[in-house]
Amino acid sequence: MGAWGSPMAGLAVGAAVRAAVRGAAPGGDPNAACAGCHQAIYERYRTTPMANASGPARKGFLAAEYYHAPSQVTYRIAETGGRVQLEMERPAIRISGRINGMTAPALDARRELEYFIGSGLRGRTYLFAEEGYWFEAPINWYGKKRVWDMAPNFLETAEIPLTLPVDPGCLRCHSSGARASQPEARNRYAAEPFVDGGITCAACHGDGSAHVASGGQARMMDIDGLAPERRDSVCLSCHLEGQAAIVRRGKRLEDFRPGESIWDYATYFVHANDRGSGGRATSQWEALLGSACKRGSGERMTCTTCHDPHGTETTMSRAEKVAYYRQRCLACHETPATVGKASFSATHHAENQDCTACHMQRASSTDIAHEQVTDHRIVVRFSGKVIPPASTGALVAVGPAAISASAEERDLGLAYAQMAARGDRAAFDAARMLLGRAAKRAGAEQDEELDAQLGFLDQVAGQSAEAAREYKEALIADSENSFAAGNLAMLLARNGDPRAAVELWRRALAEDPAQATSGINLAIVECGLGSREDALATLGRVLEFSPDNRQALGLELSIREKARACGR
Repeated sequence: MGAWGSPMAGLAVGAAVRAAVRGAAPGGDPNAACAGCHQAIYERYRTTPMANASGPARKGFLAAEYYHAPSQVTYRIAETGGRVQLEMERPAIRISGRINGMTAPALDARRELEYFIGSGLRGRTYLFAEEGYWFEAPINWYGKKRVWDMAPNFLETAEIPLTLPVDPGCLRCHSSGARASQPEARNRYAAEPFVDGGITCAACHGDGSAHVASGGQARMMDIDGLAPERRDSVCLSCHLEGQAAIVRRGKRLEDFRPGESIWDYATYFVHANDRGSGGRATSQWEALLGSACKRGSGERMTCTTCHDPHGTETTMSRAEKVAYYRQRCLACHETPATVGKASFSATHHAENQDCTACHMQRASSTDIAHEQVTDHRIVVRFSGKVIPPASTGALVAVGPAAISASAEERDLGLAYAQMAARGDRAAFDAARMLLGRAAKRAGAEQDEELDAQLGFLDQVAGQSAEAAREYKEALIADSENSFAAGNLAMLLARNGDPRAAVELWRRALAEDPAQATSGINLAIVECGLGSREDALATLGRVLEFSPDNRQALGLELSIREKARACGR
């Protein structure tokens, strides 16, 4: 089990603006209050991927029929009576494992899809809810290749991944007014997971309540007038990802507001030896930092130096884009013609107007299937080789990470722990050393994230007693930490205290019933203690959320058919 990762920033539209918008727009367009004075910008922006990054499933409906051979599952997305349904069918299958000869019955499952995420230009997925827990659909639309396929990281899965959790980080960068999740699970919300579909005007320009109420007399925030790190944070709250991102203690990234510094909320780390674009679908900014353009321009260069967030680029033809970006380049690189000397644009490959073709090659993404990434290193010459992102090595902070020595040890250690969870052995050793030192510095101060991750590292290292102590400390600080509870239960079960393990697993499963691993472990121990009916009830609960979980199906069949005797 690894770290949850870090949710990105969340923004809410001011109450006065929302009231004005709802009054002005019967359809509930959250940007309509701005249209009266900014009609041209409004009309351009409403067609952009950002403006259409999310919304009700019926408005973003794409019909689908897709057969996934590795899992033998047929997926369909269909609309009936204004409701969008995900249908999943699988024939009866044999369950392999320790007990052979068992056949799981055919599967016919449905989920009602309530929201879409993704404009469709690059991709689209859908969200559904089970008992207040929100999940992503197991299949995605990949816009560039115009194909349906499994969600990223599940292309070859053998079963339906039906418990892909939705957290505020995903929602923040595809919607506006992303809500904070409940403490018991990162994907449980007290109400709808976000307020408005798409990225609204207020998401970048800030709360416009006073501006609207005063008829425009009260000025909006001047983004270009902000200090550079605050100016850049407007974009980087979503377009900065890093190899690891660690949220500052006491902070929630969904509380970020435009005008603030994103580095007050999180520290971002990259591999120091990265020489490629990174191959990631976001985080172009780290690559840009290494470019000669950024180094030469300094703080004058920002995302909007080349990109128009209001949508000019998204409506252009290929030829128009070539001309547009060329003008962005020539704004700095053009030299006027003089006597006996032609201008730069007339002599520098005048036959090829596309600057990006040579200096910003596009390579396949390493983290999103069927996608490409523009190399923002803006290389002088493309070598013809796509340099893959570094997957190991020293981590360094990106941006103005001015933090104390103790916080640096903690955050850097947590970043290495994220790398260790991906299989990096060197990162494992670095994380254990740094977090151990940070824990000594913290003394009696409670830090559940540090304790939980240090417990995990100790557990992997075979230090069971130390791991159990760290998990217990994490649970004292946060009794709903299912990561610590599940792993502590495993240690207790292995070390001769199964009843204490059962108590922890039951609590974890009650708080987050989508945690299949906790449920399966609980059922195994319940069966071992002779509680056959409890074990079957637990497995039934797991299968409510994960009806194609082959391990749970096989265990349930073996108990029902008494191939697995309980009470041993």
